[in-house]
Amino acid sequence: MVKNHKLALSISDVSWSKFVSYLKYKADWNGRELVFVDRFYPSSKTCSNCGSIKKDLTLAVRDWICDSCNFHHDRDVNAAINIRNEGLNIRLNSR
Repeated sequence: MVKNHKLALSISDVSWSKFVSYLKYKADWNGRELVFVDRFYPSSKTCSNCGSIKKDLTLAVRDWICDSCNFHHDRDVNAAINIRNEGLNIRLNSR
């Protein structure tokens, strides 16, 4: 169904909405706070070691080395670290 371009966006939105509702439910159930990070936050392109942003990083690049601090990154692990840190910053600044 997702291959149908007319339905793909609607189907993807419904699935994402359902996933988010499950997250909210589980967070409430366990007494946790759910924090959302801006969808355009450059989590993959930001060095989790020094904070510099690699502007020319394409989706095909899975590993990269920071131009500023020479730290080696796996794209997905780096993004996860950055999303966690950004979520913690948002949470701390909202109090």
